[in-house]
Amino acid sequence: MIENDIFKALADPTRRAIFEKLATGSMNASSLREGMKISQPAMSQHLAVLHQAKLVRQERNGRFVNYEVDPDGLALIANWLAKYRAYWPERVDALRTLLKDMDQ
Repeated sequence: MIENDIFKALADPTRRAIFEKLATGSMNASSLREGMKISQPAMSQHLAVLHQAKLVRQERNGRFVNYEVDPDGLALIANWLAKYRAYWPERVDALRTLLKDMDQ
């Protein structure tokens, strides 16, 4: 299930930081490493995990590879969350009612 790959990929704080940097625009691995204490091989591994989870896509530009957020991966996250959107307002309303009853 692709959602599992997405959440596993984003469970790592370094990959979340990389993903957040890419949310600001396309970058190559060297640019992504700026300000991070991470080796080039480790960056490549993190980018491979994000790519496999369909959270980033890559485009070769000469000898560099640029990475950017993949909108299809974001759509998968949004679709997964949509299943639970109806659930939470119902639960919050039930909690509100319970708290009001406890105050009386």
